Amino acid sequence: MSGVGVFSAVVIGILAGWIADLALARRHSLFIKLLIGVIGSFIGAFIAQRLHLAIPGFLGSLVVSAVGATLFLAVLGLFRRSA
Repeated sequence: MSGVGVFSAVVIGILAGWIADLALARRHSLFIKLLIGVIGSFIGAFIAQRLHLAIPGFLGSLVVSAVGATLFLAVLGLFRRSA
């Protein structure tokens, strides 16, 4: 993986985590937003692959990652509230 690829993945992860934070009115640190975005990108890519959606480019990756990150935070919120 090249340096530009890693940099893009970090930027997409941070932006996706930030979008998920805004959508669910949460406040996390920058590092946690990155983790949420990375986990969300795996979840979003899995869902997009199962639905046979191909969304190319930076914006497509950001949308898929943000949807996955939002779903991840929503499910995590269900478990945290019930405990």
